[in-house]
Amino acid sequence: MKQSNHNLSDKEKVELYHQVVEYALETTIIHSNQKVLYINEPGAKFLKANQNDLIGANVVDVFTEKYRDYIVERIRKGTEERTVSELVETTIYRADGTTVDVELFCHPVMYGELEAIQSTIRDLTPQREAEAELEQMMRDVGTPIVPVHDGIAVIPLIGDLNEVRTEELIEIIPEKIQGYDLDYLIIDLSGIYNIDEVAVQFIYRIDEIMQLLGLTLIFTGFRPELARKSIEASLSKGTLRTMSNVKQALHQLVK
Repeated sequence: MKQSNHNLSDKEKVELYHQVVEYALETTIIHSNQKVLYINEPGAKFLKANQNDLIGANVVDVFTEKYRDYIVERIRKGTEERTVSELVETTIYRADGTTVDVELFCHPVMYGELEAIQSTIRDLTPQREAEAELEQMMRDVGTPIVPVHDGIAVIPLIGDLNEVRTEELIEIIPEKIQGYDLDYLIIDLSGIYNIDEVAVQFIYRIDEIMQLLGLTLIFTGFRPELARKSIEASLSKGTLRTMSNVKQALHQLVK
């Protein structure tokens, strides 16, 4: 008959606890009074440290200075009130001095007969990378380059040209056209919602950049409001090359 956990000694309970968490995929730290009592091997590897060297260390030291006061208060509350803390995002140091964003979950446990806190740390790097990749993909999909003839491509812009998006476009468009041997780039503005100073500034900035890259930029789809504001802004800027629509631009370029 198997021995009941109630009949185990404190040492046996601790050993059993170690067996349970040692092979957990996520970093697991047991601490009391901020002192590390135990950390599993995956956690030590994640922190780029020796497992034995971490025993006895101050668990608060692993967190960057920005979060330490907050972590101290979480530990105090968890210790005194024995409550489960909410899941939070924070930043920690590794032994080599690098930092990494993590998700932290803490709850009270009994470590033998000692009241302690178990902190589980999950690396957010894969999630951050996936989010960045998805964001880049969405930007790429939202800014397609459509080759329509040898040396000619069209970029149809749709939606709102706010400050964030225009900065992204200023970065994305020059990068994306590097994969094409272009002489002319047509940017169609007929799908732009907002007609304001931000949109006008973008038009002149991207035109100047394309000139420096040796491309002729042609704008199509100007609406009356955008045309008027562009003329007002052109007092101190260069002249834009425009045509009424993409079809007309292609008719002029492909002869």
